[in-house]
Amino acid sequence: MNDISSSPAAGRGLWGVLLALVLYAASGSVAAAVAVQDISFNSKPGSKFEIRLEFDGPPPQPKSYTIEKPARIAMDLPATSSDLDRKKYALPYGNATGVVVVESGDRTRMIVNLVKLVPYYTRVDGNALVIEVGNEGADEYLKPISDPFQVQTDVARARDAESRIEELEFQRSADGEGRLMLTLSNPKVDVNIYSEADEVKVEFLDTTAVEDILRRYDVTDFATPVSTVEVTSSETGVTLAMQASGDYDYLAYQTDEQYVIAFKPLTKREAEDRRNEFNYVGDRLSLNFQDIEVRAVLQLIADFTELNLVASDTVQGRITLRLQNVPWDQALELVLKTKGLDKRQVGNVLMVAPAAEIAERERQEIEANKQIAELAPLQTEFIRIRYAKAANIVGLLAAGSEEGGAMSSGRGSVIVDERTNSLIITDTASKLSEIRNLIDRVDIPIRQVMIEARIVIAQSDASRALGIQWGGAFLDVGDDDVTTVAGDLGNVVDINSEITQGNTPTVTFPGALLVDLGVAGAAGSFAVGYTSNDLFLAAELSALESSGNGEVVSQPKVITGDKQQASIKSGTEVPFQQSSANGETTVAFKEAVLSLDVTPNITPDDRILLDLIINQDSVGELVPSGTGGSIPSIDTTELTTQVLVGNGETVVLGGVFRTEDIESVSKVPFFGDIPYMGTLFKSTNYQSTKTETLIFITPRILAETLLD
Repeated sequence: MNDISSSPAAGRGLWGVLLALVLYAASGSVAAAVAVQDISFNSKPGSKFEIRLEFDGPPPQPKSYTIEKPARIAMDLPATSSDLDRKKYALPYGNATGVVVVESGDRTRMIVNLVKLVPYYTRVDGNALVIEVGNEGADEYLKPISDPFQVQTDVARARDAESRIEELEFQRSADGEGRLMLTLSNPKVDVNIYSEADEVKVEFLDTTAVEDILRRYDVTDFATPVSTVEVTSSETGVTLAMQASGDYDYLAYQTDEQYVIAFKPLTKREAEDRRNEFNYVGDRLSLNFQDIEVRAVLQLIADFTELNLVASDTVQGRITLRLQNVPWDQALELVLKTKGLDKRQVGNVLMVAPAAEIAERERQEIEANKQIAELAPLQTEFIRIRYAKAANIVGLLAAGSEEGGAMSSGRGSVIVDERTNSLIITDTASKLSEIRNLIDRVDIPIRQVMIEARIVIAQSDASRALGIQWGGAFLDVGDDDVTTVAGDLGNVVDINSEITQGNTPTVTFPGALLVDLGVAGAAGSFAVGYTSNDLFLAAELSALESSGNGEVVSQPKVITGDKQQASIKSGTEVPFQQSSANGETTVAFKEAVLSLDVTPNITPDDRILLDLIINQDSVGELVPSGTGGSIPSIDTTELTTQVLVGNGETVVLGGVFRTEDIESVSKVPFFGDIPYMGTLFKSTNYQSTKTETLIFITPRILAETLLD
């Protein structure tokens, strides 16, 4: 039996396999490795900024997580190296303090230091990875919206969407990791994942979900960092909001049609290591010295970091330290704290001195700057105010400046020219620069809002009435051939004379009705009668049924600026007489108007917080006054509320539904109360009125082009 190593063919085959594996691994590593060649920063509207990383090839899929305290965004770029000439970048934006890019092993990490944690978005643009940090803003103030009364159905939206979420499943692994697994109909769906406070949100653009998935899931019983998962659908796609707590790390990845979001709980050691990793980002070094001078340690650190070192003569003492594989900035901080020292870095120059000495030096610099400012020459500048009022700008100049004190110095002066809405400012060059920066920030057009209200009053009424009229007469024929007809009023008619003349006698009974409870204006009636030689009886039933519907729509509309109160009225003033204190009669007025009083407040996410007072008044009945005259009453419908509404959305603020049922009975005393027979002695009238009042409000943010 031959050994496999002794066979030449087998040996060549084995070496061929090994060579192929090596070449495959080398080609894979070369293809996977990319380098960061450039980084740039841009300011965006709406307090946002953009970070753009340029690569020498297709950007890798980033793995990111956030920390709320301190507010930081960390983004790992696997199989990526850094060719940047710097590691730290200071940012001039309000919510960002700096960005750190460091390379460690086969990955590159970018850390964004923030004042407050805000959402962020990532996208790929060619060989560039773009990260937008900040709240969702709008390039245009009037966003495209659909007609609120023409809502697209879920079926139509599902037909137009490019992909669909077909299945959703949540699992817990053995190590306590929570996994949310989604099955997609299209693996090329556009996904946007970001963190917002203690929520992780995943947006699937141009995507719908089956109806059974669109709900809120409580997954607390799985004992993972995730407590709830909420799936919602909108016109842009499907959003998953996952509520998580504790120290955790999340990772989202996709395999064909399977999309997985994994939440891994962190141990105390891992959480502490992560916080320390954010605090110190320098290259790691090891120091092991016994009783060495502090100045020598500082020189070693300066040589390691290639920084220029300036140490004060008062930096003295010796130190013993043993540090293994720690970041150099952490080692420097430990040395400085041990000896009561402090540092200041200007560019690539590191200055070290006792903390008290540095504080005293900075205080002297401030005093010197104040003296220079007091001796600096004054300059006069004319500044035209475009949008704000010049008089209001003057009040802002009392705010503090970076150098301390008021925005305008004690030597300066500010003159307001109301005719041209301009400021004439005399001050030092540095103060003028601060004032110009302030004016550039506040002298901007305010955003405007159009508020449209609809007040709908719908009324329907129905009435039914049933009445009766009946009476009779007695015919008396005497010897004198004169026939009389006796009724309730004793009317006399010569019937024989009428017959002799060839006429048909007609008997009327004006006022002779025994029961007169007929319906006025009856739409129909039914009459019966009985006659004999000496008796005449007649009865008439009358009935009326009516119904009506009416709708009154009032639509006040007003345009105002952000946080600016606006009012609109339409109606009449009703005059009436009243007595004054000296007894004279004067004419006063009462308003019966439709009014809209609103103050909008546009929020950073382009929603509108409205303070509303809506009145719908009408003239009512007249009531007696103390002067012998009458005063008109005012029927009022008023709504006072505060509501948060999305741009272009319509919300029902409130409504009043009133039903009025009236049943009235008219009858002959005593006879109308007789059972059964009493119906012949009474009339019944039933009336029902239903009134419904609804108030709708629709705010719209106007486009920025309308403000120019």
